[in-house]
Amino acid sequence: MSDVDLAVLMLLALIGLYSPVAAVSSYIPLLQPVDARQYQRLAVGLFLTVAAVAVGTILVGEPLLELLGLSAAALSATAGIALMIAAVPLMLGRTDDHASASTGAALAPPSASWRSMLFMPLAFPLTVGGATIAVLVGFRAQVDRVSGILALVIAALVHAAITGGCVYVAGTTRRRLSDRTRMVADRVAGLLLTAIAATLLASGFTRLAVDALTALGVLRR
Repeated sequence: MSDVDLAVLMLLALIGLYSPVAAVSSYIPLLQPVDARQYQRLAVGLFLTVAAVAVGTILVGEPLLELLGLSAAALSATAGIALMIAAVPLMLGRTDDHASASTGAALAPPSASWRSMLFMPLAFPLTVGGATIAVLVGFRAQVDRVSGILALVIAALVHAAITGGCVYVAGTTRRRLSDRTRMVADRVAGLLLTAIAATLLASGFTRLAVDALTALGVLRR
């Protein structure tokens, strides 16, 4: 698989995991107390926050692997498992988006500034979570060239731009999406994520098996 193909696959995984339609509907109740003139600043702030986390995760992925003594194959398999756990409930329509949206509204103060909610709860946990980090590190573990790392960084920046755009859309629309629209978007995202998770699992476990057989002398590099 080429560097570009891997970057596109990572972007699709991040977008599917993020689920923009569901994210917009979750952002709306939080943004009600925010002044309309602050929406653009909030969108830019979320873009910069997500970009910093994603790019930082990609750039330190390899040193982190070496520090922890983890193999790229093991991390790829782990990312696949984490993605699968998040994808299956989406695919089956068993999400808690309505609950998170309603509880999220309680987190917003009566007259909030965009800075007061940028890091929490908008960036964490509504936008970036453990599964997102696992996907970023898992894909980073599969590249070893500068061109591959650059492609992943560009994909991460595109994903960050999408998150910022979703906040801006949520702020300007100020209305909830229909339940049916959210359900369809979630199930499509779940199907896509499940397929990507299966790809990561197969790749990771295959390389783990090859490494084990090589260590036993059954196979040679």
